[in-house]
Amino acid sequence: MKKLIEAKNVYKTFDIKGSMGATILEDINLSLKEGEFLAILGPSGSGKSTLLRIIAGLIPASSGTVTYLGEAIKGVNPGVAMVFQSFALFPWLTVLENVMLGLEVQKISEKEKREKALRIIDIIGLDGFENAYPKELSGGMRQRVGIGRALVSDPDVLLMDEPFSALDVLTAENLRRDLLELWLDGKISTQAIILVTHGIEEAVYMADRAVVLSAGPARIIQDIAIDMPRWRDKKASEFTDIVDRIYSLMTHKEMRAEAAEVQNKKAVAVPQVTAGALTGFLELLEDLNERTDLYRLGERFVMDVEDFLPIVEAAALLGFAKVIEGDIELTPAGVDFARASVTERKALFKKQLLANVPFAGQMLSIIASKSNKRMNTEFFAEIIRRSVGEEAAAQQIDTLLNWGRYAEIFEYDKNKKQVYMDQ
Repeated sequence: MKKLIEAKNVYKTFDIKGSMGATILEDINLSLKEGEFLAILGPSGSGKSTLLRIIAGLIPASSGTVTYLGEAIKGVNPGVAMVFQSFALFPWLTVLENVMLGLEVQKISEKEKREKALRIIDIIGLDGFENAYPKELSGGMRQRVGIGRALVSDPDVLLMDEPFSALDVLTAENLRRDLLELWLDGKISTQAIILVTHGIEEAVYMADRAVVLSAGPARIIQDIAIDMPRWRDKKASEFTDIVDRIYSLMTHKEMRAEAAEVQNKKAVAVPQVTAGALTGFLELLEDLNERTDLYRLGERFVMDVEDFLPIVEAAALLGFAKVIEGDIELTPAGVDFARASVTERKALFKKQLLANVPFAGQMLSIIASKSNKRMNTEFFAEIIRRSVGEEAAAQQIDTLLNWGRYAEIFEYDKNKKQVYMDQ
């Protein structure tokens, strides 16, 4: 099979305010062949969309190369078209006019552009809506317009950046199935597809391969072949086994070890989860009183993986739970915490926090060393900001303040923006 896209040793570093050279992507190597449907998965903020934009040629790699048909990309990749999460339609243009924008750079007559656009509109199921404006369409119909605009240029590779995440469950499911049908039946000329998604089930349902990225800086943990005939039964054991495998990878102890390494190198790396949310999660696990499949647990909680996995990561980081082959269960410390009184929980949380999050202990030591037992939060934020940038640093500080106050290792004076110990 013909190799369409290849990324070799790709790195991406951004100079973020307050942080010099924050690395987003690290040594990415992957290829895409004709006839492949590739899904890219990873934690929130891991750089999935950044990688997709580098492949599209919308932003350059800091180092390494991306090639299309063996030629290094310089500027916009001529062989791809992109579908965005936010529809990205021009509200003052009709459906037909929005789709025709995909042919803007092609040197063909207006008549030919119109004919191609009308054909694609018919294929994507919007025949009769050519003269409608985006405000007249549902979310699913607007995303069909976005897909049509990408397909009308007959790209070799269709890039999709979480295209179904803004839609309701039923609409998203219908659109996934319709797109797959067009692809499998050869009704579109696209030779390969790359889908960035945070939906593990979505990836297993649609793709032939799934590339799993680590938390930032993103590295490829594993490239998984999904050798299942279509159409795929989501209740089949083979399907759920692959879903469990990816869940396990995304919550694996090796990833937590990487997070701990980042924590040592960069001062801190904690999931953005409140102590209250974590407490509720541990109580639910204790009620189940058994080792539980993460995939089924997410379904039971009716939670998106973007919201669910950080809670799992926080529970594992603090030693309250452990993840084994896609299943989660409470550790003895987790069981004790779930069964404890409010006061006892605070003491247990303090013990686990100081044992598993080194930066929390560093904060406590620094505050204790001050004669007035106070320290400006900006001091700690600056340490974190050097590694992860301003926005991420603010989130990390918020989480640490929440956890530290719950554990009663320090208090926070909001007016003075100081962390202090009660003397």
